[in-house]
Amino acid sequence: MSSTNPSLVKNAVYGAGAGVVASLVMAMYAMIASWAKDTGFFTPLYHIASLWISPKTLMASMEDGMANHAFHFAFGAAVLGAIIHMMTGAMYGAIFGVIASRLRLGLPALAGVGMVYGFVVFVVSAFIALPVAAAIFSSGDQITDMAKMAGWATFIIEHLMFGVALGVLYAVRRRSVSVGAAATATA
Repeated sequence: MSSTNPSLVKNAVYGAGAGVVASLVMAMYAMIASWAKDTGFFTPLYHIASLWISPKTLMASMEDGMANHAFHFAFGAAVLGAIIHMMTGAMYGAIFGVIASRLRLGLPALAGVGMVYGFVVFVVSAFIALPVAAAIFSSGDQITDMAKMAGWATFIIEHLMFGVALGVLYAVRRRSVSVGAAATATA
């Protein structure tokens, strides 16, 4: 017999899905910021992909961006970067889902909690997770120094946006579940 709490599992699963969507919000900001800094629109995806593949695509994208060719595109590296990023978002989202399930807060408060959580994710990622991942996968300084390379302010804002999106998505889910439960109870 399993001792796993089904409600906890549901919240973790929903949090994971919300984390994937929030990671897309974060990625779009990162890509627009990279484009605005003339380092290439798709560069953030290649940066993430360089965890597992050679950083050649990352460097080529950055060089093209600096030469006013902002849309250097390499399908495989882009897909790999997107998958790694969304799975990381799912992991952090699942953790948030479990935490948020214990809080009885409305949308504005959960958005604020999400923003704080996004900052915590930034700290954990920049100072622990990325250096550890770089060491495990022997992927080098482009992973260890990702926050520095992306720009500290940009990296922080990306994570704050991730957290806010996560909080909003979770609050919307909570509201729809409670509305659905109320409708079922009155039927």
